[in-house]
Amino acid sequence: MKDLKNKHVIVTGASSGIGRSLATALAARGADLVLAARKAEALNELAGSLQQRYGVRAIAVPTDVALEADCRALIEQALAAFGNIDILINNAGLSMRALFADTELSVLKNLMDVNFWGTVYCTKYALPALLKNGGSIVAVSSIAGFRGLPGRTGYSASKFAMNGFIESLRTELLPTGVHVLLACPGFTASNIRVAALAKDGSSHGETSMEEGKMMSADEVAERILAGIVERRRTLIMTGQGKMAVWLNKLWPSLADTMVFKHFTKEKNPLIRISR
Repeated sequence: MKDLKNKHVIVTGASSGIGRSLATALAARGADLVLAARKAEALNELAGSLQQRYGVRAIAVPTDVALEADCRALIEQALAAFGNIDILINNAGLSMRALFADTELSVLKNLMDVNFWGTVYCTKYALPALLKNGGSIVAVSSIAGFRGLPGRTGYSASKFAMNGFIESLRTELLPTGVHVLLACPGFTASNIRVAALAKDGSSHGETSMEEGKMMSADEVAERILAGIVERRRTLIMTGQGKMAVWLNKLWPSLADTMVFKHFTKEKNPLIRISR
């Protein structure tokens, strides 16, 4: 897939953050878009803006990826509009910030429904179309899918599940020509921490990290598109992320200590070094 022009692409979680940046970068390359998210107003505004600015076709499909029926309807509308699907980008996701001991179990279920099952549902219904033309399946995961993070038990669990699903699927699809990419941005400046779920399932409402020091959503989008064009297998986008993955494989007890210390330095940390 050397050129994204005229490709038909589905982006979930398209109304903000990495999803919005992906939609904009794809439109700039001439791709036709199916934009999915729960926020219908923001989605419609984005679709209209991209059509006017880049001359591409873009449709907005309000979708809650936690609902199987919504995901099936999303794929059906994509096929009705464009006839085929070249790329599915599973980007919709939720985060959390709370210690497990304090967290209501419904929060973990919500994270699994959106982050894991949303990816499964969309991929299941898009797969027949993708098999016809050797398309691409992209899952936007996280370093938290390789290394569990304190205060993010449900988020890490959902991303571990996503990673296992994608790795298994990639292996199953080896003879088919379908490309499967696992993209792991690391900490990204976006609204995901502001919208992260607190212990009771409400939005956290503030970030716990220095957003200005993080990779931008636009940069993440550019790297993901390059990974699609190059048909990469896995993208771990930061040096910190690569170090965490390898350290966790080679010296897991040291990784425990280093990750613990890192998260004691958050704003209003959930964990503290005992004195």
